[in-house]
Amino acid sequence: MVCGGFSCSKNCLCALNLLYTLVSLLLIGIAAWGIGFGLISSFRVVGVAIAVGIFLFLIALVGLIGAVKHHQVLLFFYMIILLLVFIIQFSVSCACLTLNKDQQSQLLEVGWNNTNSAKQDIERNLNCCGFRNVNKDEICSATCFKTSNCSPCAPIIEEYSGMVLRFVGGIGLFFSFTEILGVWLTYRYRNQKDPRANPSAFL
Repeated sequence: MVCGGFSCSKNCLCALNLLYTLVSLLLIGIAAWGIGFGLISSFRVVGVAIAVGIFLFLIALVGLIGAVKHHQVLLFFYMIILLLVFIIQFSVSCACLTLNKDQQSQLLEVGWNNTNSAKQDIERNLNCCGFRNVNKDEICSATCFKTSNCSPCAPIIEEYSGMVLRFVGGIGLFFSFTEILGVWLTYRYRNQKDPRANPSAFL
């Protein structure tokens, strides 16, 4: 059967949702691994990562059930949610790829000032204190703080921020195109007739 047929559309949609399921489980696993090994102590960061993983898992589950059962309502809601996720993810990915150095620096400083536990994780893992300046009156979790030989964290973070943003933007852009592929596959699959169904039935 050609790839435009019912079976091929169904198999492609199932495969795509299995991929999303694996990605969601990987995301949840990485968040749990990070907090388990003490790399991340911020429950907010871990909570966001786990929430995104669970959301992606639920979307994939809806798509998988809809594809297996050829359920029109589930496929419709799956298609709409996937389209909204595509718009948001595509916009965020493009923003990550187009940020210049000054914008990256401002964004990092805002994030630094609005987090406390994540700030401590960065200071401990990168062995630095403060963002722009080292303040000896503030508490710092870096080992260099005891010897008063710390450097600010901003130069170290900014050195890698561009590479990280390009990586995140590229990954997000790749997955956004898989999402629009999923929308197209779902739209086509919903309008195909199951060859095993009653020939006189509509869809």
